[in-house]
Amino acid sequence: MALKYQRILLKISGEALGGEKGTGFDEPTMDAICGGVKKAHDLGVQIGIVVGGGNFWRGRSSGKMERTLADKIGMLATVMNALAVSDKLEQLGVETEVFTSITMPQVAPAFTRKDALKAMADGKIAIFGGGTGNPFFSTDTTTALRAVEVSADIMFKATMVDGVYDKDPHKYPDAKKYDTLTFTKVLEDRLAVMDGTAATLCRDNKLPILVFDLADPDNIAKAVQGENVGTLVYEG
Repeated sequence: MALKYQRILLKISGEALGGEKGTGFDEPTMDAICGGVKKAHDLGVQIGIVVGGGNFWRGRSSGKMERTLADKIGMLATVMNALAVSDKLEQLGVETEVFTSITMPQVAPAFTRKDALKAMADGKIAIFGGGTGNPFFSTDTTTALRAVEVSADIMFKATMVDGVYDKDPHKYPDAKKYDTLTFTKVLEDRLAVMDGTAATLCRDNKLPILVFDLADPDNIAKAVQGENVGTLVYEG
C-alpha cells in the first residue's frame, strides 16, 4: 500500500512508556510501542519522535518549586526518555539519532534542522529531547515546532484514547468522537487535544494533527498508510 505521509513527527507521552503504572519504564510496553514505530519505519516513512517526561516529572505538580526550575527538570526527563526510546529502537535493528535542545555534547548533539533532516534522509529515526529548551512550553508545542522545522507532512499525537471527543469519554458514556476537526473549533471549544500554543502553531503553519490510540501500536503504521484510526485535526 502506498504511503499517505512521507515524513511524520510522532509525539509519545512519557506516561505511555511507564505502562499501566505510568511511571518509569515498563519494558513490555516499550517493546510494543517501539515495535509499532519500527513497523511504520519499515514502510519507508521518515520519522521524528518527541517524547514527554511525565513518567518521571511533571512541572505543574512540583509543589512550591519555582516554575522555570521545575520545567528544566522536566526537560531533563524528556532527554532520559529520548535515550531510552533510542536504545530500544536500536535493539530492534532501527538506526536512530538523538538530538537535544539543551547543549549537552557528552549526551547527544544539539538539534539543528539540517542535521535532523540528514538523519531522517539516511533512514534513521530522529528523536528530540529537551523540549524546546525553554520553560513554559509543553512537549506538544515542542512536537509542533519540530514538525514545522523539519517540514513534516503531519504530526501524530499518540494518546490513551482513540481520538478527540467533545468531553471526557472515560467520565461520560455519551461523549461524541470527532472524525475530523478544525483547529479553530479546538481552540474555541477548549477541546482536550493539546495546549493552545501548540494548536495555534499547527493552525498557522497548516500542519495537520492525527490523534489516535497508542494502546494498539500498529495504529502508527496504519495511519501512515492513510487508514482511519483516530481524529484528524486540520484547518480546511
